Amino acid sequence: LHGARGRLMRTLACIAMGVVAASSLMPSAAAAQQPTVHVLEGGPTTVAWGYYWSEAPPVLRIESGDIVEMSTFLTSSPDRLERAGIPPEQVEPALRAVYAEVTERGPGGHILTGPVYVEGAEPGDVLEVRILSVEMPLAYGYNGCSGYIREACEGVGMKIVWLDREQNTAEFLPGVTVPLAPFFGSMGVAPPSDAGRWSSVPPWIHAGNIDNKEMVAGTTLFIPVHVAGALFEAGDGHAAQGDGEVDQTGIETSLRGRFQLIVRKDMSIEWPRGETPPHHIAMGSDEDLAEATRIAIQQAIALLGDVYDIAPGDAYQLISVACDLRITQLVDRKMGVHVMIPKSL
Repeated sequence: LHGARGRLMRTLACIAMGVVAASSLMPSAAAAQQPTVHVLEGGPTTVAWGYYWSEAPPVLRIESGDIVEMSTFLTSSPDRLERAGIPPEQVEPALRAVYAEVTERGPGGHILTGPVYVEGAEPGDVLEVRILSVEMPLAYGYNGCSGYIREACEGVGMKIVWLDREQNTAEFLPGVTVPLAPFFGSMGVAPPSDAGRWSSVPPWIHAGNIDNKEMVAGTTLFIPVHVAGALFEAGDGHAAQGDGEVDQTGIETSLRGRFQLIVRKDMSIEWPRGETPPHHIAMGSDEDLAEATRIAIQQAIALLGDVYDIAPGDAYQLISVACDLRITQLVDRKMGVHVMIPKSL
């Protein structure tokens, strides 16, 4: 008994110290469960210029749960960047190659990396997009001027904004410092096949150009799947943006991101949803801002029912009492509204 007690005490001590003895046996088993990491560099053969499309040929095929690290491009030409003051040597060679070699373009203007085919994804499923990291490879971005009140742009052109990536800030004007929070303005899947070749500009049920600044590293986007393989694409990087994106641009820049793409067959949603550590996010978009608001509220009611089993009427009242509606953007043909639902409730 004394010997058994001693062995037990030593075992408990090992457990308290992190199971040192057992941990030496775990790496091989854990390694077998690690997702495969794929690297997808943006370039002439790996981009979809201006569209999400059910017929777009995939540039990469992965298994559900795999991680894709991809580079994406800002939405401006090398010539425009140089005219605005970017030294030629600081324009990405890959961006020059895309402009020189890609002839299949439109109807939108965003250069999106992808599409990525996720094995097992079928219409009716949900693609869970875990945004693991977002990096800013360039020391600059730009802000254009157009958007919701174009007459306010009189006398203003493209502004180059230099990024302090160590401090994660940018001096937008003398004495005016903007905090940086990089995110991909466009992340989406192919829309339903009868939608045809969908412009990269308006968001919709496939997500796409949602321009939701909440979707930074450490957050998750849930997108309903409409075609086999989902056909995920991403781009339209922002170093910073305000809700509304009223002049049609944030601080536009190229980004590099890591996404874990997971097929969810246990979920069913009509519109994209987001999740951050403190919030659930319901989204809606439409050409009419009032209708976009109605859709977002309806989706928030559905989310509260799905996740917390709250009855529709109670959910509607809760949204009014404790949730915030925000204008995602006003400038992408279909305007966006999202509802911030605090998990702390």
